[in-house]
Amino acid sequence: MISTFILGILGGLGTTEVIVILVIVLLLFGGKKIPELMKGLGRGVKDFKEASKGEVNENDPEKK
Repeated sequence: MISTFILGILGGLGTTEVIVILVIVLLLFGGKKIPELMKGLGRGVKDFKEASKGEVNENDPEKK
């Protein structure tokens, strides 16, 4: 699902453009910040999927 989404976004871009974009992101955020950003993004996607299904995590006090 995510791979088709990424391919849809990057479908019009060539390899060189993708590499340039990745280098710019690396320069802007640095190597230490990117894993934190991806972790937050993953957590957000997980929360969105749970909310769209109507599930509530019983261990999370914010969602009770």
